[in-house]
Amino acid sequence: MKKILISALLLCAAGLAQAEKADSYKPTEIKFDQVDVDDVKQIRTFTGNVILTRGTLLMKSSKAVVTQDPEGYQYVTLTSVPGTPATFRQKRDGEGDQWVEGEAERIEYDGKIELVKLFNKAKVRRLEGSKPSDEVQGEFIYYDSRKEFFSVKNSATGESKPGGGRGTMVIQPSTKRPPPDAPAQQPPAGK
Repeated sequence: MKKILISALLLCAAGLAQAEKADSYKPTEIKFDQVDVDDVKQIRTFTGNVILTRGTLLMKSSKAVVTQDPEGYQYVTLTSVPGTPATFRQKRDGEGDQWVEGEAERIEYDGKIELVKLFNKAKVRRLEGSKPSDEVQGEFIYYDSRKEFFSVKNSATGESKPGGGRGTMVIQPSTKRPPPDAPAQQPPAGK
């Protein structure tokens, strides 16, 4: 089973476009109901319908803790409330209207290396426009937006544990269906 899951992940990771590169150079806008700011420690705690936007990157949660290192890189921890997961969405570089989005009870975003970690009831979807192309679910998902690589583990610690549960992946067919009014293809006569 491990070989099948690893093969499926490699297939999905192959041929992906990179995350929107220009997002790294955009300002971060955060909307919230309340904020507590500790300038000495460079910690900002936002609560109440938090919406964080940086270019095409959009993150939403009930609480967000944003820290900043001396180099100016931002790190975000989003936490949800029961029944409403924390979410992220980002446009991918490349042709067409390609997106990646995810949800979990907790999401950690590392702005320095553009890494997203999703903990507990995690899901990641690739979209073409609004149509899902692939989806994966598990207790922990590691998503590297620069390399367009993700890994799924069966425990929220980020380790796979025997008997810890199973993940699910749905891969959409890559072939296009014929239009509904197109005549059915018939095999050549005599075959």
